[in-house]
Amino acid sequence: MNIKNKLTLMSFLQFFVWGAWLITIGTYCMNAKGWTGAQFGAIFSTLGLSSLFMPAITGIIADKWLNAEKLYGLLHIFYGLILLYVPQVNNPDTLYYVIFGAMICYMPTISLSNSIAYTILKNNNYDVVKVFPPIRVWGTIGFIVAMWITNFSHSNVNANQFYIAAIAAFILGVYSFSLPKCPPQKSISKDASLLEQLGLTAFKLFNNYKIAIFLIFSMFLGAALQLTNMYGDAYLMNIASKGSFVEKNSTLIMSISQISETLFIVTIPFFLKKYGIKKVMLISMLAWVLRFGFFSFGASEGLGLILVLFSNIVYGMAFDFFNISGSLFVETTTESKIRSSAQGLFMMMTNGFGAYLGSKVSGYVIDTYYTHENTKDWHGIWFAFAVYALIIAILFSIFFKHKHNPQEVAEISH
Repeated sequence: MNIKNKLTLMSFLQFFVWGAWLITIGTYCMNAKGWTGAQFGAIFSTLGLSSLFMPAITGIIADKWLNAEKLYGLLHIFYGLILLYVPQVNNPDTLYYVIFGAMICYMPTISLSNSIAYTILKNNNYDVVKVFPPIRVWGTIGFIVAMWITNFSHSNVNANQFYIAAIAAFILGVYSFSLPKCPPQKSISKDASLLEQLGLTAFKLFNNYKIAIFLIFSMFLGAALQLTNMYGDAYLMNIASKGSFVEKNSTLIMSISQISETLFIVTIPFFLKKYGIKKVMLISMLAWVLRFGFFSFGASEGLGLILVLFSNIVYGMAFDFFNISGSLFVETTTESKIRSSAQGLFMMMTNGFGAYLGSKVSGYVIDTYYTHENTKDWHGIWFAFAVYALIIAILFSIFFKHKHNPQEVAEISH
């Protein structure tokens, strides 16, 4: 197997082991187990919590002591072992710590897989900018295939979803040891302070008004990024008629969101060049309004399924435009010596603080205001999320000041 094929398989499995359960754990916890929104929200919040510290810690380990591909393999093996235990857990408080353990192992592997791919491609004289995107897109394909397997095996309503992910994680963990060696780079200075080693010096960017506003809004929008992943499959199962196509294939329908991701990503260069980062981020925020709004009215009779499909189609624009334009904003507005740390800070604000707050608060709000006699008001839930996204978009357009410079975008994309 050549280098590109090896990395393609790594990327495929990297997101397969997540896609097998991420979209369907809500169905498992709330529909199969009967747990509350707050209990499930706490469990899901472990994704954000682990994202606050684990990527930085594993980054230091890979830089100083252990080959990146070996650390990557070990983390996936431990992740698989923990997932095997999930079906034995019948208490939401216990599952919180079990999933937290799984996320401590899994979340840092996302950035590690990128680092491994970059290192191997550079060592073999490949053009990373040209070669990496086609490799990375197979990660999204892996996520989709995992969702389909979970759907067609009807594992979205039971614990088999975790067995599927665990087996794939063991395969990836063992496979990782066959990858070309990625020894410690020792790029972190021995004299570097702990703050520097953890990449926390980038917090000084909050002294810059424009960047501070951007990061704060990134956190607020980050709170919305995982909401449809959390509740989407359970929502479709709840609103579907017994024995209907939607009930039997809820996870398949949700996978259209990931397919949309792969399509919208190729339109980003055009939108960025024509409209600039601020407008593209506003388009993303308004797409989130539509994402939630279509789900809200999809819970009603009549055009329900069509609106759900529209919601899944618009997801690619909502998710991709925010993440990539945000990353490019950081790239074009920060000093080169802290740029890597600044990107880490952007991810920490969205996938860390934002995702944690979104998970915890959404669970509380759903239980307190939109659950009556164990029945969820899905129209009200999604409508509330749509209003939240609209408020964020309006405030962002008012407070975030950024002048579009086409040349700036052109330079960073080449």
